[in-house]
Amino acid sequence: MTVFAAERLLFTPAAPALDAIPLIFAFPNEYSVGITSLGYQVVWATLAARSDVAVSRLFTDIYEPLPTDPELMGFSVSWELDYVNILGLLESLKIPIRAADRSQSDPLIFGGGPVLTANPEPFADFFDVVLLGDGELLLDALIDAYKQVRTADRATQLRHLAKVPGIYVPSLYHVTYESPDGLIQSIEPLDSEIPPIVQKQTYRGNTLSASTVVTEKAAWENIYMVEVVRSCPEMCRFCLASYLTLPFRTADLEESLIPAIDRGLQVTERLGLLGASVTQHPEFEALVDHLNQPQYDSVRISLSSVRTNTVTAKLAQMLVKHDTRSITIAVESGSERIRQVINKKLETDEILQAAQNAKAGGLSSMKLYGMVGIPTETREDLEQTIGLMKTLKQSTRGLRLTLGCSTFVPKSHTPFQWYGVNPDAEKRLKLLEKQLRSQGIEFRPESYNWSVIQALISRGDRRLSSLLERVRHYGDSLGSYRRAFKEMRGELPDLHFYVHADWSTEQVLPWQHLQGPLPVATLVKHRESAIAAEISVAQPA
Repeated sequence: MTVFAAERLLFTPAAPALDAIPLIFAFPNEYSVGITSLGYQVVWATLAARSDVAVSRLFTDIYEPLPTDPELMGFSVSWELDYVNILGLLESLKIPIRAADRSQSDPLIFGGGPVLTANPEPFADFFDVVLLGDGELLLDALIDAYKQVRTADRATQLRHLAKVPGIYVPSLYHVTYESPDGLIQSIEPLDSEIPPIVQKQTYRGNTLSASTVVTEKAAWENIYMVEVVRSCPEMCRFCLASYLTLPFRTADLEESLIPAIDRGLQVTERLGLLGASVTQHPEFEALVDHLNQPQYDSVRISLSSVRTNTVTAKLAQMLVKHDTRSITIAVESGSERIRQVINKKLETDEILQAAQNAKAGGLSSMKLYGMVGIPTETREDLEQTIGLMKTLKQSTRGLRLTLGCSTFVPKSHTPFQWYGVNPDAEKRLKLLEKQLRSQGIEFRPESYNWSVIQALISRGDRRLSSLLERVRHYGDSLGSYRRAFKEMRGELPDLHFYVHADWSTEQVLPWQHLQGPLPVATLVKHRESAIAAEISVAQPA
């Protein structure tokens, strides 16, 4: 049986019309990874359900029969380093990797997904078109607008698409710099017909995404995924998943969520409930009650990260009943001071209570997510994280504890986008590792070097595209990036500027012309609130 033959579809693809637009929709990674992306699934199904589009899927390891002369080629980008595979796939199809080098006979290359919506600028030279925001609104708008200029020349097509809300055409914007390796001076459209600001598009409906395909070949075998909530109401000041996707939206329980679940469970018995903060759905308790009914007894249920103070013994019991033995919570730090600075509305007592409830409900393990290098963090804050984990171990004996820990990385469109990565973060990860492992607590640090590369791409401007091309031939190690920066000295700022430097709130940001959910002035106010929280906590009683 082929990989594609193993798929069970939950939608009906349309038969393409004779004049359907030949389109390749790619995921720049292996099939098992791409098909587990709910975003990729939904976009593919949206395209495949249209008779005016003939869509073929492409992954790095397999592909469907591809059109000889595609008119459009799209990429769903979920991970920064997958850019290497984007360039590789373009080359394999003999398509120039730079938009400026493509001719009328080449397809228009478009991209979307969380990486490109956050900051497309490091990849701007590789894409003709970038979709900023939610696919529910942008995909149909793209296809409908393209049909209006399908027979026009490439320049006319791009100018027409640039006028569609949420569609960004990088080549129609000119960036000037104070010097080749200096700050950005301005980002301007080429002329008055091109919008000076491109606004991210936000879908505001209460029917959210659900899997369109279930397959044993997915990284999560046979899983059917349902989006319970979108965005997060907590608004931790570093968090892209919250700020970039505002406002917080919830799926209607009776009208869309339960019918979607029942639809999926006709073809599988594995259910994934997705969202940045699933348990904050206002009717989550009713959803738990619904899934506790006898007809769901054989269903295995997985939850993405849940808000700590919503972990009840009842929730734990439901998960255990449905073959899940672990739960994940994000605490960020054991320091109450740090949690106030980042707007994490969470008390230490609530963390302890969540662990006790997890154990009481029968769960055997709990994973906590933490972070080092958060702005203003001190050695004392780290000691409090160590202390929290020790206390948890003592108070919930028998519950296996794991602390997964990353380094703070500044993200666009968040209040902490102006802060750099703390160069001491790697030492702090090692300190936590030494202290916690000696206590028998499992510690899983995320690579510090990967965090540096992530920050580079997160805060990068379009001068990085030449650097990324160069790095690709050296490998994706941090040493490769350092080598490329050394070779390009004088052509762009250094690695420290992009990664470690604290930026002024007055400087022009690489994504200044791309409007997220909140204006810059609001993000500055939220940043000032973080600074005020630091000062108030530091004041003696």
